[in-house]
Amino acid sequence: MLRLLLLFILIVFAARAFWRVIDGVIEGMRGERSVGPGSSASRSRSVQMVRDPACGTFVLPDRAVTVVSAGRQLHFCSTRCRDAFLARPESPEQARA
Repeated sequence: MLRLLLLFILIVFAARAFWRVIDGVIEGMRGERSVGPGSSASRSRSVQMVRDPACGTFVLPDRAVTVVSAGRQLHFCSTRCRDAFLARPESPEQARA
């Protein structure tokens, strides 16, 4: 009896895995991409990261400390980098930025 129960559980898991593979193939052929198991297909948008001119770290514009310098918006990873950049004497790189 125990063997039949274990065999039934194994068959259920194998069938479920098989249908997940088939579902993934069908979604791939349609060009859909699901975010998680059982979720509807949705596309995530990528965000262009910007480079901190003081230390070179890439940061998300939404989370960056920003300063407008020479008519251009600059993004910094922290207030420390922003202050270090603003404390520099005028350099050709800073004038271009």
